[in-house]
Amino acid sequence: MRIGYKLASEGFGPKEIIRQAIRAEEVGFGFVEMSDHYHPWLDVQGHSSFTWTVFGAIAARTERVGLVTGVTCPTVRYHPAIIAQAAATLATVSDGRFTLGVSAGERLNEHVVGQGFPSVRGRHERLREALEIIRLLWQGGYQSYEGKHLQLEDARVFDLPEEAPVIAVAASGPASVAIATELGDGLFATEPKPDLVESYRAGGGGGPRYAEVPMAWAPDEQQAVQAAWQTSRWAVTGWKVMSELPNPVNFEAASRTVTEDDIRKQFAVGPDPDVHVAAVRKYTEAGFDHLVLQNAGPDPDGFLDFYRDTLADRLRTLG
Repeated sequence: MRIGYKLASEGFGPKEIIRQAIRAEEVGFGFVEMSDHYHPWLDVQGHSSFTWTVFGAIAARTERVGLVTGVTCPTVRYHPAIIAQAAATLATVSDGRFTLGVSAGERLNEHVVGQGFPSVRGRHERLREALEIIRLLWQGGYQSYEGKHLQLEDARVFDLPEEAPVIAVAASGPASVAIATELGDGLFATEPKPDLVESYRAGGGGGPRYAEVPMAWAPDEQQAVQAAWQTSRWAVTGWKVMSELPNPVNFEAASRTVTEDDIRKQFAVGPDPDVHVAAVRKYTEAGFDHLVLQNAGPDPDGFLDFYRDTLADRLRTLG
């Protein structure tokens, strides 16, 4: 089992994200994961820097920690040829430490280029084509592709790493699990659903299984709950809401009725390590083996110290 740290690019500016990544390596995390957004979920979060630039800087200032996009949509805001090139470059400059996490995307980020946002079926069709294009370009040489939704004309990625990055596909149901097994190298999820892992394995998937564990650390439980409510209550709304709303103001409206009790049900909150270990255990028992600790508490350095001094050894016993 590997434990990673979620870099909250919606909650902190790019220089602070780089600093946190360096500290995450210092305190012993195996990898860092960062979302690839154009907007934050809520205006109060206040940030959303360009993930690929920030990861390049992190790669240059770290030596061991893995880098994971959690997750990139390679179909609307980006063309998959651009993601193929970006991922190959990042894998090269990080000496093979990069994993490309991908998904069918959210309207929040993809509508900005003015091409609309497809239906669920259309998103899955595009994601399949995008992964086929990325794989094609990673073979080397000039390549072309004619799909239902996406095209590629005489394109070549010149700088390829010695080994292609692992592709982990975000899944929430049978259709996306099928894409993960057929075109990906790993699975990515946000809920401790054993049926996702079982379906992935039944379909022949044998790669890493990533999942995000929602936490909010603070010396005081109520302080942790309040911080998570302020910046992360959007996470309680569920994927059908999260994938469809176009702007932070819509998430503000959709999460208006979220209560502190809702936060307590979804997040491991407060200073008690037993609470956080129990949250992680749900994911290990569901079959996930690459767990991303997603801290929504008010003090990132306090959480990093808490991981180093208290939590890390406890979590290793779960693996």
